[in-house]
Amino acid sequence: MHSPTALQALIEKAIPQIDYPKYPVDLYAPIRYIMSLGGKRIRPVMVLMATELFTTEIEKAMDVALAIETFHNFTLVHDDIMDNAPLRRGKQTVHEKWGVNNAILSGDVMMVESNKHLSKVAVNVLKPVLDTFNATAQGVCEGQQLDMEFEQRNDVSIAEYLEMIRLKTAVLLGGAMKLGAIVGGASADEAELMYNFGENLGVAFQLQDDVLDVYGNPEKFGKQVGGDILANKKTFMHLKTLALAEVEETPYLTSVGGNQEDKIAQVTQLYNKYQIRELATLEMDKYLEKANTALDTLNVPEEKKTYFRELVQQILERDR
Repeated sequence: MHSPTALQALIEKAIPQIDYPKYPVDLYAPIRYIMSLGGKRIRPVMVLMATELFTTEIEKAMDVALAIETFHNFTLVHDDIMDNAPLRRGKQTVHEKWGVNNAILSGDVMMVESNKHLSKVAVNVLKPVLDTFNATAQGVCEGQQLDMEFEQRNDVSIAEYLEMIRLKTAVLLGGAMKLGAIVGGASADEAELMYNFGENLGVAFQLQDDVLDVYGNPEKFGKQVGGDILANKKTFMHLKTLALAEVEETPYLTSVGGNQEDKIAQVTQLYNKYQIRELATLEMDKYLEKANTALDTLNVPEEKKTYFRELVQQILERDR
């Protein structure tokens, strides 16, 4: 088995070798740009990891891995437009560099490029690969739509929030795992177990993000502490506090303007008072347990599961 670091290196080597058309220049230059910005490449790595559980021929999954990474970056291009974000991984976002119209069109073409990669898989797995990818891609878009709708609603439930993050974040991790398993020759049941592992890990990861937004080390976490609080984002922590807090305390959670440090401090005090961090961690642990159960059920040698268990451990140790 290759380590995740070794698989990441294979992905980094393969991305510059993608043969995009040269013309029109401003259609394809943004694609080369966003794909070159790096990142952890966790989704394509998960494709290759899942493939290697069932075969030593991981090269047969490289195009699927590139399809997943291309699709992921397509969502980032469009998300940055919707969020009016100026930076992505410390660099200008595509729409800032080339304009909104160009960014939309380049993003659209990235979806086409994803399908071009997928079309290269073996014919005997082409249909399940396409079915899985399409269901995954549609779920991500549904999750993004729900996230936008939640910004305008004051009655979002915790169950709705969990479903939104499942769609927006977790189904792509589950889909990556399932695609890798399919290409590796897994049975339908084995591929579904891989999907369950990835999806539950993805929900746990997002819940941990909610916690780290408030309690994380900003240098280690890589984001501004309290960003979700300032944006009044309807995270698990926000919604749980609304459900538990006294009526007179709730305005702190939804106030706009004023001193940012004061708001972060006030809301954090509420989180501490109602033990919201502990409740969020308990919820996260439920999904990690589901992920571990799926992995335990999978009938492959235990040594092959080592790196997958390390992924779970990384969630647990992300500055809890």
